[in-house]
Amino acid sequence: MEHDFSQGSVSRHIMMQAVPLMIAQILQLLYNIVDRIYIGHLPGSDGLALTGIGLVFPIVSLINAFTNLYGMGGAPLCSIARGAGKTEQAEKIMGNSATLLFFTSFVIMALCYALKRPVLYMLGASDATYPYANTYLMIYLLGTVFFMLGNGMNNFITSQGFPRIAMGTTLLGALINLILDPILIFGFGMGIEGAAIATVAAQIISAVWVLRFLTGKKAILKLKKEYFRLEWPLVRDITTLGTAGFIMQATNCVSQIACNAMLGIYGGDLYIGIMTVLNSIREILSMPVMGITQGSQPVLGFNYGARQYDRIRRGIRFMSAVGALYTVAAWGLLEAVSVFIYRQP
Repeated sequence: MEHDFSQGSVSRHIMMQAVPLMIAQILQLLYNIVDRIYIGHLPGSDGLALTGIGLVFPIVSLINAFTNLYGMGGAPLCSIARGAGKTEQAEKIMGNSATLLFFTSFVIMALCYALKRPVLYMLGASDATYPYANTYLMIYLLGTVFFMLGNGMNNFITSQGFPRIAMGTTLLGALINLILDPILIFGFGMGIEGAAIATVAAQIISAVWVLRFLTGKKAILKLKKEYFRLEWPLVRDITTLGTAGFIMQATNCVSQIACNAMLGIYGGDLYIGIMTVLNSIREILSMPVMGITQGSQPVLGFNYGARQYDRIRRGIRFMSAVGALYTVAAWGLLEAVSVFIYRQP
């Protein structure tokens, strides 16, 4: 019954899915802030290392966009097929999404390696910040396939009604990062290279966690090699449904590029570093809404496949009300305490 979203309270199902995801995402972002604090205090960098990390953010956003294209495009279709009782179809969708994530990751990695110098300068790098951005990006790109598979396929764990397992993916990555960061950055004196290595190590372990669950006994739908062969009708449906998420993340990437470019011209490296801090605050405040959205997806998709349209309407009304109330409250809180958040001690 826990995984049958056509029975019981719709709002309860949504919150049961959303709360673990929100907790995991917020903890991940808190880790990211600690990570940036470490990088911002690298001896001898004068804050330029943090600016270098900020220059890589648009590339990370682009990788996220393609991850959402296939992960968030395939997971709702998987939920719909599961709700309709079409287990084989659901597993085919999952297998095709994994294949798309795998091959796209190598294309992105190859293009980024080939074009990294002109791209980083286009993103606002200067001669002082380019070495930091280049060092971090060279190592970070090695984890592209693990990042895309881990994060993209984690959506399929959520779509089956296992939010705690999906939460474990994020928490595991954050914990590995949290342990390795100070050891590599300061203990071994690796600086920004240590931060990048810690991130890639966390991505590898998270991807192994996800793939092990999806091929294990507890999964309702299993990742099977016979379904890795692409079927073009499924590819079309996955990319069509994932296009909205892709566009949202891609436009975020374009926005970051524009901001970094203008800040580099009119404010210099310091302003780009400040924008990195502001982006961290924005990400934290937006996470609960993202959690509600991701928590509702398997519930609404399952009920759509089961033709329970009234339950879908109730779910949409509930998540819209919760999202609106939270965003107004978060805006008011930020306005009240912004002077304390931005003030330098």
